Amino acid sequence: MSEQLLPGYIIRRGSALDRSLLLKFMQRTYQDIFPNEDFSHLEQTVKQYFSSDTPLWWIDFLGEGDQESRGAREQGSNKEFLSSVPHPPIACLWVGNAIDQVHGNRHAHIFILYVVPEHRRRGIGRALMRYVENWAIQRGDRQIGLQVFQSNKPALNLYNQLGYQTQSLWMVKFLSAEK
Repeated sequence: MSEQLLPGYIIRRGSALDRSLLLKFMQRTYQDIFPNEDFSHLEQTVKQYFSSDTPLWWIDFLGEGDQESRGAREQGSNKEFLSSVPHPPIACLWVGNAIDQVHGNRHAHIFILYVVPEHRRRGIGRALMRYVENWAIQRGDRQIGLQVFQSNKPALNLYNQLGYQTQSLWMVKFLSAEK
């Protein structure tokens, strides 16, 4: 079942058959921020957390038959990524579950929200955030959590504009085996 997300874009629910495509989108998400890293380990994340309890949505571009639109989708660094699927989606949203450690309530947690570069700045990310917020409200959640890298300024700006606030900081210390 699919529905219109924005003019020219539809949103549809993913299934267990989408495991490999989800992995490609996850790897692409991280490669955009850390281009020289290997993200093959993300396969374990998908194996561990992707289930019927963690919904996945895909965004399809309706201009599929328009050669100019299709050509724009397949330009640049996304050509190999997009051409690996017959009619690839242009965005995805994968949501898991978390527990608010202060109050003990289950809530939605966004694992990934990714829009291919050629379709960014068209309101897709904002529409996806509204979509997941409505979905979370309907299932009784009182909040949504997500993690965003400090270096991802466009995402930080979007989340701030939508009213998301920093609740905690995830801190990391890299350890050396040498003493």
